[in-house]
Amino acid sequence: MCTSPEARRLPGDLAMWFFILAELTVFAILILAFVVMQRLEPQVFAVGRLALDTSTGLAMTLSLLTAGLLAALGLQQVRAGCLRRGAGLFGCAWLVALVYVGIKLTEYTHLAGVGLGMEHSRFFTLYWILTGFHFLHVVLGMVILGWLGVGCWRGGVLVTGVESGVLYWHMVDLVWVVLFPVVYVMG
Repeated sequence: MCTSPEARRLPGDLAMWFFILAELTVFAILILAFVVMQRLEPQVFAVGRLALDTSTGLAMTLSLLTAGLLAALGLQQVRAGCLRRGAGLFGCAWLVALVYVGIKLTEYTHLAGVGLGMEHSRFFTLYWILTGFHFLHVVLGMVILGWLGVGCWRGGVLVTGVESGVLYWHMVDLVWVVLFPVVYVMG
């Protein structure tokens, strides 16, 4: 049986909020570097962007946002006291996030295979740094989603811990929602 939700408060742990702020600051600096370099070398960035597949970027966006929705629904179930349902939703979020990983690894393999590595141009130097840093955050987010799923299944989670994990995943989503248009679309 599900229990009633708690009173309103800031979700998650304050330490997670500080960590997210620090990570968003690093991403903001990297994205700013990308935008500034694009202004300085518009032709290099236009040519580099032509090598990327926008539909692949869109598929990755849909994957991450769907995983975020499933994680939010999982959190909702945990708050209602339905831990097993939450576990199932976190497991589904993990699987959908795995789709992103598969698409991104395929894209990386393709780009490296045609010689578009970090040293090819400034566009690809920044592309690999930005998307690679984000990729590492997705992998950590998947570890967190897996931990949440297992913890919920076993019944040994605190709501604040689940909130913190879901907040982290939403940070990963937010960064990608900015990265996708900046890297794949805007010229």
